[in-house]
Amino acid sequence: MTLPTAADEARFWTMLENAWAGLGPEANDLRRALAKRDTSTEAFDEAAQLEEHLDRVLVALREAAADLSSAELTALDRVVERKLHDIDRRDVHEVTDGSDDGFLYARGFVVALGQEFYEAVARDPRIAVEDASAESFCYLFAHLHSEKFGDYPETGSGITRESFANPAGWRD
Repeated sequence: MTLPTAADEARFWTMLENAWAGLGPEANDLRRALAKRDTSTEAFDEAAQLEEHLDRVLVALREAAADLSSAELTALDRVVERKLHDIDRRDVHEVTDGSDDGFLYARGFVVALGQEFYEAVARDPRIAVEDASAESFCYLFAHLHSEKFGDYPETGSGITRESFANPAGWRD
């Protein structure tokens, strides 16, 4: 089993933060507020506004990753796969809801908003938002690898990003 390295995780979070930074303070303030929100309040409007920014974040990530090697793209995909897998949990699903794909895309939204939001949801799933989605983010680095090198990366992680596949997250 191959795990993401600390350097790979740091690179991933830095690339993501840089992509968000390009959107300016309004989007970033909204993202931080969502991570620190009072869970008794509805956050649908904030999540919808952030979803509107995600296309530009994905473009920025694609540009930042354009010159990366196969090994580098595989390492970044491994980080995304691990982050999605780690929050594949019943308590997160109870907040986000969604079918197999819907829950995957909801977890993609959590990761796509950055480390602060991801860690907030991992600690307290009530921070997550129902019906938020970032489908394209879930396989971004895998698709980039395929476009550039002709195949999807083999992460060697022994896990999957697919929904309901993390045994530790679905214990009864």
